[in-house]
Amino acid sequence: MNSHTEQLAPAVPAPAPEHVAIVEQAGGRLAALSPIGASLRGIDLRAPRPDAAVIAALESVMAARGFLVFKDQQTLSTDELVNASVWWGGRAMHSTHGVHPATPDGNRHIFRLSNEHSHGIPGVGPQFHNDGAFCDAPFSHVAYHIVRVPEHGGGTVFAHLGAAFAALPPAKQAYWARLTSVNSTTGVAHPLVHDHPLSGRRSVWLHLGMTGAVIETSPAGDRHRLLEAEELRQLCRDYNELLEAGFSNGYTLAYEYEPGDCIFIDNYAVAHRATAEAHRPAAEQGLRIMHRATVAAPFEAFEPHFGLPQHLPIHRPSPLGPGVWQPGGIGFRWDASAPMQN
Repeated sequence: MNSHTEQLAPAVPAPAPEHVAIVEQAGGRLAALSPIGASLRGIDLRAPRPDAAVIAALESVMAARGFLVFKDQQTLSTDELVNASVWWGGRAMHSTHGVHPATPDGNRHIFRLSNEHSHGIPGVGPQFHNDGAFCDAPFSHVAYHIVRVPEHGGGTVFAHLGAAFAALPPAKQAYWARLTSVNSTTGVAHPLVHDHPLSGRRSVWLHLGMTGAVIETSPAGDRHRLLEAEELRQLCRDYNELLEAGFSNGYTLAYEYEPGDCIFIDNYAVAHRATAEAHRPAAEQGLRIMHRATVAAPFEAFEPHFGLPQHLPIHRPSPLGPGVWQPGGIGFRWDASAPMQN
């Protein structure tokens, strides 16, 4: 069993009483996990979509707490997972992945992950990231349904991006707010600091495995330059250390799955990565199988600031002069020893 307690850290607010009451009226029982996230019992994802007030309350809980664990969903089929996923965000799937041969019914909206290649895609997501960073508008929500829990651990680390921004010193907040990341595969640009579209909380946002460049805008907003290799390396290290510091400072949690867990994350509120145990061989950890589903954002673009274009020609020579401009694959390798796979 998980050892999560109900003690809350001040970095992340408790679920609002009015949201708790709405969910309880629908038969659900919300409980805050510590230090982030929440669990929910009593609402079956196989059932018809709850009414609009319940959906709005649960979306607000995800925006504030980062993620929501629907308990006791052992028999959830792939079609039922897809149907429940479109309760949120843009109310439509946004599926960009390949389909593993072991995916039940070949469901194109299911990305099947495993630590055994014959059962699913292995090795995915070892560094902190947000899913869909290569899209103009990255996925609003992402579902993770644990189909097979390994006997010896293999969870997911979640870090609250609003609390992480608040933990930065003011000078670094100001500097990071002038940075824009460029995706290494598509050239789409996103702000490193944004205001969460639902909660309004100022938050950080950077993909540590798919960034091809970072642009710094001058304090006056009139000049742009690329970060040099050592600057970008330091930024990525600082970002990783910031999210890892949440274990001590109350905004990061390594969640170990229980049978039947289905987690929905707000993809603008939390970053995530797999634990090291999740990628260890099935012979060592036990077989791990997870189904992921990705939800369209309810807006057209997650636009960069300072008048920068949404798209930059990452596969062509840099239009911004010298600095890191690394197209393709995992982009800039900021730590030569770190495993990288998207």
